[in-house]
Amino acid sequence: MKLGFVSAILEELSFEEVIDFASQNEFSCVEIMCWPKGEAERRYAGVTHIDVSDIDEGKANYIKNYLNKAGIEISALGYYPNPLDPDPEKREFYIEHIKKGIKAANKLGIKNFNTFIGRDQTKNVEENLKMFVEVWKPIIKFAEEHNVRVLIENCPMLFTNDEWPGGKNLATTPAIWRRMFELIPSENFGLNYDPSHFVWQQMDYIKPLYEFKDKIHHIHFKDTKIFKNKLDEVGILATPLEYQSPKIPGLGDIDWKKFISALYDIKYEGPACIEVEDKAFEDSLEHKKRALIMSKNYLKQFIV
Repeated sequence: MKLGFVSAILEELSFEEVIDFASQNEFSCVEIMCWPKGEAERRYAGVTHIDVSDIDEGKANYIKNYLNKAGIEISALGYYPNPLDPDPEKREFYIEHIKKGIKAANKLGIKNFNTFIGRDQTKNVEENLKMFVEVWKPIIKFAEEHNVRVLIENCPMLFTNDEWPGGKNLATTPAIWRRMFELIPSENFGLNYDPSHFVWQQMDYIKPLYEFKDKIHHIHFKDTKIFKNKLDEVGILATPLEYQSPKIPGLGDIDWKKFISALYDIKYEGPACIEVEDKAFEDSLEHKKRALIMSKNYLKQFIV
């Protein structure tokens, strides 16, 4: 496994500063955020460490040379919008930027592009699956033509009132994954697996690793903590942030020893990137960096 981190937490830094930090602290890789330049719609969004709308041969060579000198790989380009948004203009904008990201990944020699399937939160799963086929078949074909894998994170995206109750990402459960991969069977279509989202959904976060081992090409190392006293007050139908909180690995409820043991069982040797969304470490750049280093030090007992 290649231990890295997701660059979204270091929004204050330039691409070069992110790579330098990774190199100086002995990470192997970074998932680089490539949102369109502009204001963020939500926390951890809108971060642009590589502008994929403007990658020519010169810029691609500069990025590759900088990475080579630092000894760092880009595990994936990351952009997480809602490509099934009910607003046609927004949907088209998101899809076009995903395609720009796929083209940029190809130019940079990056294997993975990480994103969300999206969802119309006012429609049920079956209705969304019909939209999924219409929207995503052409995108996956485009990815195949550019020799890039599109990897979907299993985050439900229903944390805030405007995302509740349906959420803004369809690809949240093994049952839905099976349907997705049956409807669009492609080696260029897979998963960016985050165990933390299963915990607050009261699901087994280890079992799916075995069934979907051939589809998992990227891992997010993020923990979560369930506050039972709050859950008892609001119930599981409340917005999830009312009873749970993202934490850095080792400070939440995930059994990382068992989870990483399962990754060894399935012979996973791809990138595993720490994703910091822990509010306890967000008040300064120093604390964000500390969160990444603490997470790495904890996880290194299981990863050589």
